[in-house]
Amino acid sequence: MNKDALKKILGDAKVVSLDRRKFLMLGAAGAGSLLLAPGDSKAADKLKTSARIVIAGAGAAGLAAASYLVQKLDGAKITMIDARKEHYYQPGFTLVASGIKNSSYVVSSTRDYLPGGVELVEEGVAEFDPEGNKVVTESGKSYPYDFLIVATGLKLDYAAIPGMDTEQIGNNGLGSIYHSPAKAEATWRVMSGFADKGGVGVFSRPATEMKCAGAPLKYTFITDDYLRRRGNRGNAEIIYNAHNKALFSVPIVHEKVRMLFDDRGVKVNYDRALESIDLSKRIATFKSPVGPVEVQYDFINVIPPMRAPDPVRNSPLPWQEGGWAKDGWIEVGKHNLRHKRFANVFAVGDVAGVPKGKTAASVKWQVPVAVDHLVATISGKESNSVYNGYTSCPLITRLGQAMLIEFDYKDNLTPSFPGVIAPLEELWISWVMKTMALKPTYISMLRGRA
Repeated sequence: MNKDALKKILGDAKVVSLDRRKFLMLGAAGAGSLLLAPGDSKAADKLKTSARIVIAGAGAAGLAAASYLVQKLDGAKITMIDARKEHYYQPGFTLVASGIKNSSYVVSSTRDYLPGGVELVEEGVAEFDPEGNKVVTESGKSYPYDFLIVATGLKLDYAAIPGMDTEQIGNNGLGSIYHSPAKAEATWRVMSGFADKGGVGVFSRPATEMKCAGAPLKYTFITDDYLRRRGNRGNAEIIYNAHNKALFSVPIVHEKVRMLFDDRGVKVNYDRALESIDLSKRIATFKSPVGPVEVQYDFINVIPPMRAPDPVRNSPLPWQEGGWAKDGWIEVGKHNLRHKRFANVFAVGDVAGVPKGKTAASVKWQVPVAVDHLVATISGKESNSVYNGYTSCPLITRLGQAMLIEFDYKDNLTPSFPGVIAPLEELWISWVMKTMALKPTYISMLRGRA
């Protein structure tokens, strides 16, 4: 799509010019990096094995793992367990809640991406038994394994917020972009109503680990932009409550966001986490170092605490001590995703207890590493594959602009297109990648081709 066509869609959104030669370079580089697998797995000989492999979870990480395993193994019995029949493109939820995409954009079927030869058990996992090398489903059926990949994702713990009622999302100023496609769309309706009138808009993130930690910031920027476009920014106060002393875990990104918020008049409070909410009175109560603080709102975007699913938390798999123990994140090595106490267990995606990596972009790099270590174990070898904590956040800062922020465990910025996309600049091309290019890349990842 050219810039003129995009301008028609965006209306008065500012489209940043990009040198044509650089754009073509990006297209070529992007096509190569997004569609080619790391190595030609089809040309390589598959490893013959009768290993039983169970994958718990059929989201992005589980489906990608199944695809890679099918490419590398011949004869393995691979069983995937997940009760949800629909597949959600979760990076698109913010776009739905922003009126950029409709809810159907993020919904497809799990079976659309299921590799041939993989059995899908459409049940939830009730119990993980790593000592007995088996997984038990909600119907009581047991699935023994030689290797287990846990890719269950995480639990949105709305119940941890007294007064919260997810049925009310989309009503009376209540939004929540994470809940579901339908509720993301309902959030758009209520946010749009707020942009038409103004008032007090409240944004925050939970004091737990969370998926796509940039999403709360994106939605704050987007709401600010809609208010400006509709001539109501002067009638609104936007408040962002950071759960600790930073807006983003990478210090240089925190500083950039802080400057942008300051420039756009977003009030920032640090060390505040949502404690409870009164939906009828539109009062949110935040925990702070000086005690509970009540805030009256006209619109609020509630993001709940996020934890490992109950069957994981209630199993021997989580960290036993340290910062990740409380919420049940699985105890794996941060570089190989292998469990530290159960060598035939791996965890990928949101449920893995590693310092970074709760994004779809992280899955793209985690899964090949975990699968490489698993396959090496079957063949009696060792793998040198390393996951360095790569995480990507296309941080929308207004309609038509975004910053493509990529970083690793050490908080180093790791740009994929150096010299073409500057990670801390608000660019049109970064917006295009977020809104148009990332979904095809994501689908390629599910099929083991990214």
